[in-house]
Amino acid sequence: MFHSRPDLRIPTFAVDVNKPGTAPGLIFVGPYGAPKGQAGAIIADSSGQAVWEYPSDLEIDNFGVQTYQGRPALAWWQGKIAYSHGVGSYVIANDSYEQIAHVQAGNGLSGDLHEFLLTSRGTALLTCYRITHVDLRSVGGSRNGAVQDACFQEVDLASGRVLLEWHSLGHIALAESYWPVGELWDYVHLNSIDVDVDGNLLVSSRNTHTVYKVDRRSGEIIWRLGGKHSDFAMGAGATFAWQHDVRIHPGGTMTIFDNEGSPFVAGGQSRAIVLAVDQRRMTADLRHEYRHPSPLAASSKGSVQLLPNGNVFVGWGAEPFISEFSPSGDLLFDARLGDSYIFYRAFRMPWTPNAPGTPAVVTERSGANSNVYVSWNGDTRVTRWTALAGTSPTNLAPVETVPRTGFETVIRVPGKFTRLRVRGIDATGATVTTTALLTT
Repeated sequence: MFHSRPDLRIPTFAVDVNKPGTAPGLIFVGPYGAPKGQAGAIIADSSGQAVWEYPSDLEIDNFGVQTYQGRPALAWWQGKIAYSHGVGSYVIANDSYEQIAHVQAGNGLSGDLHEFLLTSRGTALLTCYRITHVDLRSVGGSRNGAVQDACFQEVDLASGRVLLEWHSLGHIALAESYWPVGELWDYVHLNSIDVDVDGNLLVSSRNTHTVYKVDRRSGEIIWRLGGKHSDFAMGAGATFAWQHDVRIHPGGTMTIFDNEGSPFVAGGQSRAIVLAVDQRRMTADLRHEYRHPSPLAASSKGSVQLLPNGNVFVGWGAEPFISEFSPSGDLLFDARLGDSYIFYRAFRMPWTPNAPGTPAVVTERSGANSNVYVSWNGDTRVTRWTALAGTSPTNLAPVETVPRTGFETVIRVPGKFTRLRVRGIDATGATVTTTALLTT
């Protein structure tokens, strides 16, 4: 806990590897299943220290930087978990962390945690679910079995109007699923949507081990990659199972978090994979794979981010690790956030915020001196803190300057004083903030 902000209780990362060559940017995660009082979202630096903590009683997922109205913005899903998917809505915040938009799924459905993707069209692609009853006798179930009909919508951000709604039932056959038939059968489990270069959509279905290319206009499936009815010739090592976070990149490169479980298959070791997907020749070949040295077996969740410098950033899902690899596979960064935290997705992204309000500051006597604790939640500009002390607001003088150290910095101030302010100074020497006057 921080002296200056005892309300912020998400732990910092334990960083085991931090080599030169990592990509620039901060780390964004929404700790999944966090203990009460320690949930929310966190931005951290490569030392593992918090930059911004956002406590919440709700689960927060898909937390990262996207583009909204031409500017970088934070975006996330928030809500509750039910039947392995989310029941909630979506938030967009500006660079001062002010919430400027709330997005809802339409047509009476609730927004699911698995995807919230802002597009260049001024729309959002999001996942949702509907419980319905269908005849499951063809797959060994009952005549009137309950099924989770996985769906996604494209919603106009300005009006909230649903432009597209797609349902798995009617497009994906029940027999394509690898998931055992059971109560509230989650036979598809959509967990990512991406936009292909031609504008059509790539949809990942965990429980059919398949990536579907969906025609954005008609909703028809154009092709299947993986699963029981793949339209692609899969090269050696290109097959995946129970996958997450399918993303397409220029030149036909596709990244996938290949869980390989659960239930575990192929030895049960999860990996991040890079495929060369040729949509003309209908071939998919493995170009690279990245495994954690532990090794890790993530039964669910997970993400793969291809960084601008060619590095690969991996969130290990149900295993509480995040890693960054060089293109050749050298582990450059590795960290974890406690034993009870896991991440649906993790990102490394550039972020230049304008922290709101003024820094928090408290003092604590320590013999003949005082410890001054100062922090500014969400700031990235301050590099040094200067304490100004005196006996009245008009005679404050600098008494100590120290480098910023992590989220909270302690300044040891000698002697006695009755009034105190702290200035935040950036790398150019300019004052960017001053705390409120503290009376001791």
